[in-house]
Amino acid sequence: MDPQAAVDLGREALLIATLVSAPILIAGMVVGLIIGLLQALTQIQEQTVAFVPKLIAMALALAFALPWILTRLLEYTEELIHNIPHNM
Repeated sequence: MDPQAAVDLGREALLIATLVSAPILIAGMVVGLIIGLLQALTQIQEQTVAFVPKLIAMALALAFALPWILTRLLEYTEELIHNIPHNM
């Protein structure tokens, strides 16, 4: 395997990792921003008030995005396994 192929594989793996984690992270970020804004407006500074809604939102985002995530991971894995003979 030449160095360029290794770099390409690493770059593609990082891209797939970013894509499959994005829905969950974006849901947590949006809910965290809304809860933070509400906490600033109401001056309630309890940590669990921010943690529990973010956890629920991220779990829901994972539940809704799981079929898409699994499809992307399976496509990447199939492509990776298919290209093994070409990269040797």
